[in-house]
Amino acid sequence: METVGSIMTCEVITVDMDTTLLKIREVFKKYKFHHLPIMEDDELVGVISDRDLLRELSPFVNSGAEMSRDTKTLSKKAHQVMSRKPITVTKEDSIEGASELLLKHNISCLPVVSPDGKLEGVITLRDILRFYIQVCQSDDSKKTKE
Repeated sequence: METVGSIMTCEVITVDMDTTLLKIREVFKKYKFHHLPIMEDDELVGVISDRDLLRELSPFVNSGAEMSRDTKTLSKKAHQVMSRKPITVTKEDSIEGASELLLKHNISCLPVVSPDGKLEGVITLRDILRFYIQVCQSDDSKKTKE
């Protein structure tokens, strides 16, 4: 049985609860990922996704119709937007179990925490899709050899 630890992303960038949406937007653009764990005193307290960010920003930011009220949306803090009490997994959990959690809760990212609650990584829907594609391709190549 393959585990979350075998496919999770270990190098995770985090922000704190008072990080502005402007900074979060910059992080998303720079690192090309879609989820940020939110930390407070080394404890995972939430997750913010690129969709959460887009929902909060004025559609007029960086446009010809931009007004000061539009740019104020960039001043909001992570704690005002994040999903609290994120659903988590451990690196020993099965990929199948993580897949079921993502589907059950209609989310696309699970923080991976140690038994004592420390953030160790993240696993996303994309990570799981990549894994299952590799499994399918491996199964197909075995069939053609037979």
